[in-house]
Amino acid sequence: MDFKYEVIVIGGGHAGCEAAAAAANMGSKTLLITMDMNKIGQMSCNPAVGGIAKGQIVREIDALGGQMGIVTDKTAIQFRMLNKSKGPAMWSPRAQSDRAQFILKWREILENTANLDIWQDTVTSLDIKNNEIKGVKTAMGVNFSAKSVILTNGTFLNGLMHIGKVQLIGGRIAEPSSSGISEQLGEIGFKVERMKTGTPVRIDGKSVDFSLMEEQKGEDDFHKFSYLDYPAKTLKQLSCWICYTNEEVHNILRKGLPDSPLYNGQIKSIGPRYCPSIETKIVTFADKISHQLFLEPEGVNTQEYYLNGFSSSLPLDIQLNALKEVPAFRNIKIYRPGYAIEYDFFDPTQLKHTLETKLVKNLFFAGQINGTTGYEEAAGQGLIAGINAHINIHGGSEFILKRNEAYIGVLIDDLVTKGVDEPYRMFTSRAEYRILLRQDDADMRLTEKSNIIGLAKSNRLHLLEEKKNEISRIIDFTENYSLKPEYINSTLETLGTSPLKQRTRLKDLLTRPQININNIEEHISTFKTELDKIPNRKEEIIEAIEIKVKYDGYIKREEIIADKINRLENIRIKGKFDYDNILSLSTEAREKLKRINPETIAQASRIPGISPNDISILLVLLGR
Repeated sequence: MDFKYEVIVIGGGHAGCEAAAAAANMGSKTLLITMDMNKIGQMSCNPAVGGIAKGQIVREIDALGGQMGIVTDKTAIQFRMLNKSKGPAMWSPRAQSDRAQFILKWREILENTANLDIWQDTVTSLDIKNNEIKGVKTAMGVNFSAKSVILTNGTFLNGLMHIGKVQLIGGRIAEPSSSGISEQLGEIGFKVERMKTGTPVRIDGKSVDFSLMEEQKGEDDFHKFSYLDYPAKTLKQLSCWICYTNEEVHNILRKGLPDSPLYNGQIKSIGPRYCPSIETKIVTFADKISHQLFLEPEGVNTQEYYLNGFSSSLPLDIQLNALKEVPAFRNIKIYRPGYAIEYDFFDPTQLKHTLETKLVKNLFFAGQINGTTGYEEAAGQGLIAGINAHINIHGGSEFILKRNEAYIGVLIDDLVTKGVDEPYRMFTSRAEYRILLRQDDADMRLTEKSNIIGLAKSNRLHLLEEKKNEISRIIDFTENYSLKPEYINSTLETLGTSPLKQRTRLKDLLTRPQININNIEEHISTFKTELDKIPNRKEEIIEAIEIKVKYDGYIKREEIIADKINRLENIRIKGKFDYDNILSLSTEAREKLKRINPETIAQASRIPGISPNDISILLVLLGR
């Protein structure tokens, strides 16, 4: 039998879920094919969403009308805003989730999404004719035709797991790998490579002495991931726990190094630099006598804990004996050891910014298949792939986010322009415009754009307009309301800031580091009256106002810089040059420009190995 769809998504992980939901919600008849419906949205590694820069991505996903923020809020068992001691450009939301509830919430959303079907099976080959995707074939022998296909295979393409010398074929523990697709795409010209990553031991909480650990509770305030107006933290809130390795632990680990696939060369694949295994840590940081371990609860109804910081591929006995040297783990029992996994990925420079492949029309890649690591990076790619798959079928302009518009834009531009030499993980340092890409204003940046293409619905637009109006109203008030010294000076002295010498606008007073809206509003009754008029999400709106007032100068300066760079984004060069014949360019520049084939001068300037002189030559030739 042959079943017809407009968009088919292969893989039910974080990228696949977002891609399928986006395409379906925009109106495409969509099919999600997954090996196991009971593992949809599975958190393969730690049971947490967000963190440094990753939390910003989740807020962007939500602002665009994606689902990850909603799923995380509904299943959160702890929430924290990281980096609050730093400026707001660095604030990053992070939540622990109940792993089982996370899967159930994703299934609930997907199974009740119009235009979306789910099929449990394994895709074994793609139907490609004249460099255009036509459909897929599954292990059950079912043919599905499609106008567009999105591959989000995660670690399942020829996945191979390692625990010491033990090797297990699979894409995740106790789950089979997938073969056939890598080989097929390699034969038609795709560059296929191998990547590796690891995951830690899972611990039985009944065997842990929590009295010997440092407790880390969550925060009980208004922060959450989604901009939608609903109560968060509805599940029981749980603590995380901190302890440390020691020299005895390290000594045992060193004895196992010859049998560590992540360290001894047994795995030849590319590995992560920023999330190294515990065996890599004790060698790279040999002078350190301890490393922090972070024990994360897996859910409200389980004793399973995830030991962050102890990713390993060491033999089972080495892992267990080393852990027993940590005082809190003297009587440790585990559910399963840590393991390493290697898998196929595709060089992401083979993609357009839409995440459509350059070699096959209407074939998209998203997630770890592109060399990234992390749920959030995968989900962001999945969302963009789903949007553009729908647009390719139904018409409209391609949906691409610029580097000054979203961390998702930075992520995708880095991938398709620079490629990867290790599993790509998002950091705030990768973004040139961190002040413009804050977690608090992702809705301001992206919701209107998404509403135009039909993904973010009218309820989101209404909430955004309400928020923008209230921010504008309160800021206008602070600009026009002045304070006399005799009225406010005693309060200012109490708050540890210098008194006024003349009438001063409230806005100027709020720029002082010692002053914030919460500690000054009770002393200015007119101001408090204005704030009390905010109808909904008062705390969120007040925080946004404060950031805009205090950092106004920095924000405007970065906007000016971004505007200048964006002029180069508008100078299109794709198809205008035969790079082989521009002999004034360096050999390296000619080769890389030919391979990447950048869309614009700005993208060309970001290709590693392209010098300012090379860009000047291209600009001169354009002038001619």
